[in-house]
Amino acid sequence: MKRIYWLLLVVFIVACSSENVEETGDKFQSIVAELRAPWDIEHSESTFYISERAGSIVSWQEGEGKERLPVQTDRDILQRGEGGLLGLRLHPDFATNARAFAYHTYEENGAIQNRVIVLEKQSDTWKEVDVILEGIPGARFHNGGRLEVGPDEKLYVTTGDALQESIAQDRGQLAGKILRMNLDGSVPADNPSEGSHVYSYGHRNPQGIAWSDSGEMFASEHGPDAHDEINQIKAGENYGWPDAVGENHGDSVMAPIFQTGDNTWAPSGIVVHDDRLFIATLRGTALRTLLFSGEDPQVVTNSYGRIRDVEKIDDEVYFITNNTDGRGNPADGDDKLVRFSP
Repeated sequence: MKRIYWLLLVVFIVACSSENVEETGDKFQSIVAELRAPWDIEHSESTFYISERAGSIVSWQEGEGKERLPVQTDRDILQRGEGGLLGLRLHPDFATNARAFAYHTYEENGAIQNRVIVLEKQSDTWKEVDVILEGIPGARFHNGGRLEVGPDEKLYVTTGDALQESIAQDRGQLAGKILRMNLDGSVPADNPSEGSHVYSYGHRNPQGIAWSDSGEMFASEHGPDAHDEINQIKAGENYGWPDAVGENHGDSVMAPIFQTGDNTWAPSGIVVHDDRLFIATLRGTALRTLLFSGEDPQVVTNSYGRIRDVEKIDDEVYFITNNTDGRGNPADGDDKLVRFSP
């Protein structure tokens, strides 16, 4: 009887853990397999579009199978370290203009940089048709790369510090920032600084952006030696890097709503669903959730390895694994697009 008692007690304690795994097998379904180091999920009508770092976009819809098309850019896509074809965001009028915004790494005169461009989907390729912004400092690591169109119909772009820590505090530089622009790349009149794309600064390597239904903006960010952050983003604010890390924030710096302490999540894409943030984590090898207040972190599933991006469509959540990027342990069929039905 004592053995049964202690077994039940252990089960109860695990069930009450602040990072309880809530996975139920029949809630998860792998719907696309054999993706190649995917980075971003997009969706229009009944079709998914997934960027792959080497320079291709996979499209898939139920009953049709997947199609992989190359991305044709005016400057060669550089897949080195964490670089390559990263963020993808369909234009709000994609259904009629077949256009999308993309973020990719390239090399010029020996220097690694990043750029935001407009692609147009054609019969056999995605072709660059316009440049939104280029010359964003890049490096082998810390390129940022997330693109989102906000509730204000502005384009937001995350950029990493390009392995130059101090650059994140320089508001005259585009690296280590969250940028905000009109859909044609021009600077909005209500940006924090006149003539500047910089919306917030002091970021190390932000890779996710999402908004609550009430318009609050959140971002995920990789920290140094753990201390990853989830931040609420406000216009013109300083998020501290490299001067402030974890709980070490003064009055002039925005503190994160949540930081991982000595644990490493390496958070990437985020999305809002059911009044919670859903967070794709790479080294944390899990899909997690967090309240907007920064409380109650939960693990939804830790059965798929590295997770790069997460998206909400109707009442379901979709995520992509990232086990084929050289840092994971690929299983059969990796990488995958997985559907989660809460």
